[in-house]
Amino acid sequence: MAADATPPSPAEQRPNGLAPAAPDPDQLILVTGGAGYIGCVLVPRLLARGYRVRVLDRLYFGEEPLAGFRDSVELVVGDVRELPARLLDGVDGVIHLAGLSNDPTAEFNPEANWQMNALATEHLARACLERELERFVFASSCSLYDGLEPGIHDESAAIEPRAAYAVSKRYAEERLLELTEQGLVAVLLRNGTVYGHSPRMRFDLVVNTFVKDALVSGRLSLHGGGWMWRPLVDVRDCADAMIAAYEAPRELVRGEIFNVLHSNYQIRELAMLVAGSVQLAGRPIELVEVEAPTLLRDYECANAKLSRTLGFIPRRSVLEAVSELLSRIDVGNRAYMTDPRHYNIRWLELLTELKPALDKFASVL
Repeated sequence: MAADATPPSPAEQRPNGLAPAAPDPDQLILVTGGAGYIGCVLVPRLLARGYRVRVLDRLYFGEEPLAGFRDSVELVVGDVRELPARLLDGVDGVIHLAGLSNDPTAEFNPEANWQMNALATEHLARACLERELERFVFASSCSLYDGLEPGIHDESAAIEPRAAYAVSKRYAEERLLELTEQGLVAVLLRNGTVYGHSPRMRFDLVVNTFVKDALVSGRLSLHGGGWMWRPLVDVRDCADAMIAAYEAPRELVRGEIFNVLHSNYQIRELAMLVAGSVQLAGRPIELVEVEAPTLLRDYECANAKLSRTLGFIPRRSVLEAVSELLSRIDVGNRAYMTDPRHYNIRWLELLTELKPALDKFASVL
């Protein structure tokens, strides 16, 4: 299926919490990871507000997701661990998305996870501080709250991350907060688990996974009964929150942490929401409880600070996103829904497996 980067509608160009127009639309914003799941939604929204955009991306998942806006951005193909020369030339601010994006990929390659999520973030932020850039918006994660006592946790919670992915994000947060004391205007967004449609589609996120499983097999697996809690947010709301953080007065956001989520859901509830939507389309769905193979993440987060400080409230529900996914996905295209490029860990494993052969082939050319 071809990538679809439909520009945001006029209503979506003025989401809750954003001014009708960007305060300084001629700015050049660097978006690292701009060809990724969130980046491919964020970049068109920045362009629609008049910003100029430079994208840094390794293009692990190919260039196809950029098709809808490729000619409107400056693309720098590179690795965030090795910042290309002059990457920050002319840049006014950075929205930093690049890095490994979940527990499985972090556990598959712990060294790369630490280099990309922790050290590269620190390196990039220091470079931004040296150049006195306007803003540094960092995509962190609500997974930092995993392992805390049951309850709804706000940004002041004393976090004790356990998983490699969360530990790397925590290190990056600590370094960014230190750099704010030296003058960096950094904003830290702890995103919930993201859902919804993107030109760089992912089917390894819980809501999207349930939609795919419902269409491909008609079976939704509930590990451990599905009683775990998780904060969730639509990918468009996630992108809009980043824009809100970028455009907010610096005195409101400098050195601040914001949880970004629409609501907290139990996994079981998500499965039932998806099943109900798909069954309305005439497809029978079976919910199957399976034994949990490992300790499952279980945490809830508060989102009051985001609305209180920035006036931004994520507004797109799971049901809305599921309905959109069902309307935009070719439900008969099993190959699209099972393509390994739509699963971060599968694609990383495949690239790792193929690397020796690809290196050998390249040496012959």
